[in-house]
Order: sequence, then C-alpha cells, then structure tokens
Amino acid sequence: MPQKNKLSLSVQYPDPRLKDVIPRSKLRGWVQAALFAPAELAIRFVDAEEGRTLNRDYRGKDYATNVLTFAYTENEDSEVTQADIILCTDVLQREAAEQKKTVESHTAHLVVHGVLHAQGYDHEDDEEAAEMEALEIEILAGLGESNPYAERG
Repeated sequence: MPQKNKLSLSVQYPDPRLKDVIPRSKLRGWVQAALFAPAELAIRFVDAEEGRTLNRDYRGKDYATNVLTFAYTENEDSEVTQADIILCTDVLQREAAEQKKTVESHTAHLVVHGVLHAQGYDHEDDEEAAEMEALEIEILAGLGESNPYAERG
C-alpha cells in the first residue's frame, strides 16, 4: 500500500446543503489520493453569492465558479502544500445535473482538481491541461470514479 502523505484538513460548510452528502471522511480520502506531498488544506463549501464575490475579488471574474484554489505554496521547494479550496454548492449541483453525474462524483473530481492546483498544476496551455487532465483521470480511476472528460451520451 502506498505511503499516505501527512494531511491537516479543515472542512467548512458555511453553505450546509452538502454536509451530510459529502462528509469530511470522503473529502479526506479524495484529497489524500491527489496528494504528492504533505499538506495543510481547508475545503470550504459556499453558496453562489460567496463564490461570486471570491471569484470577482481575486480573479476579476464576476460569476460563481465551481472550484477556486488559493494556493499559498506553489513552488516545488515547499515541504508542505498549503491552500484553501473553495467549492460552490450551487454551481457544483447544477453542473452535476447537466453532466448527468452524481453530486458525489462531481465533487470528487473538483476536489482532486483543486488539490492538484494547490500543488502547482495548472491548465493555462494545452500541454499543462493535458498533463493535469491525465493525472485527474488516473487519480479518479483509483477512487473508482469514471473519466470526467469522457463524452457522455
């Protein structure tokens, strides 16, 4: 069994709608699967209003998005990855319905995506996007989840 990286995880549910559906224990497993180094992370579930405010104030985009990652140690020399990962419940639920996925599966994907961002992965160009997507597919497969990028009928 692969060695798990040390993880300090804080989970916040100011928007409590998914608290019973996505408990801390599930989140911890998804985070752990995507970690390549020790980490101190916070995952926060927010409503559309808070999600929009954060996206506007920090990214200059005036809409709520599915996941925002605030990485505080984005270089390879950092011994501990530190980040806040914000999940917008409204967007997450809408996207899951549109993509005909369960909220749980979509949340697993967004958590893995956010944790990779926290560790410096990005998708700003095609090469980076391909690398990040391949990692997400591999990690999610290890969690028993299907390829989130596969075409859905």
